[in-house]
Amino acid sequence: MSELPESYATARQQYPDVMKHYEALGEAARKAGPLDAKTVEFIKLGMCIGAGLEGGGHASVRKALESGATPAELRHVGLLAVTTLGFPTMARARAWIEDVVSQAP
Repeated sequence: MSELPESYATARQQYPDVMKHYEALGEAARKAGPLDAKTVEFIKLGMCIGAGLEGGGHASVRKALESGATPAELRHVGLLAVTTLGFPTMARARAWIEDVVSQAP
């Protein structure tokens, strides 16, 4: 399920040293605090929803599923956007979530 997007895989191939450091920074940030992997991905998904980052949103949904999140939990994360970011943003977020959940085994 965690196939890398083509643009990310290309960046890894073209700039392996930069991407190695980028990935190490992400891992260090994840390990720096007490949050479990699923919670981290819920938060990252929320940030992606707010910033309109579809690719990052898809990645966070994939990683959340890999960390034990259920489709119902992810749908709830998307729904929570409605009062803060509005109905259209919530609908967009839920579509991103379904893009990934519908492909999950």
